[in-house]
Amino acid sequence: MGIEIERKFLVVGEAWRAQAGRRVRMAQGYLNDHAAVASGAQKASVRVRIAGETAALNLKSRELGSMRQEFDYPIPLADAEALLALCVGGLIDKTRHYVTIGAHLWEVDEFHGDNAGLVVAEIELGAVDEAFERPAWLGAEVTGHARYYNLALAERPFAHWTPEEKEGC
Repeated sequence: MGIEIERKFLVVGEAWRAQAGRRVRMAQGYLNDHAAVASGAQKASVRVRIAGETAALNLKSRELGSMRQEFDYPIPLADAEALLALCVGGLIDKTRHYVTIGAHLWEVDEFHGDNAGLVVAEIELGAVDEAFERPAWLGAEVTGHARYYNLALAERPFAHWTPEEKEGC
């Protein structure tokens, strides 16, 4: 069984860009909707992602917080393209920037389209209480805030948030 321990933060400023190494454009969508997962009617999100020239099917358990079950399976690119056409809600369009800080790799997601203006950074950890270096561009932690999950952003993009919801982003 795959376990993911991940923390998510808002990003402030542009300093992270100079530290980014590799960048990959991604398109992803969900075969189930946020409401079904949030209500408990479904216990996992089912995501299709194309990242550059690779594709994967991903299942992630519905727990809020930093630790969830996660299963990731490579699939043919043509299958992913067909599955994206079956997704509910909108598709997520983003560029993932990989930034190494200390011993950890940060994934900084810069969203495009209806989610343009939102930039979040994620770090995967080996333990819930693992210490990590916090770069100066790291803003507020949003790990437990479901609206920042890609599944929620596919259904209700950043462009549709109220000014109060966008405050601090």
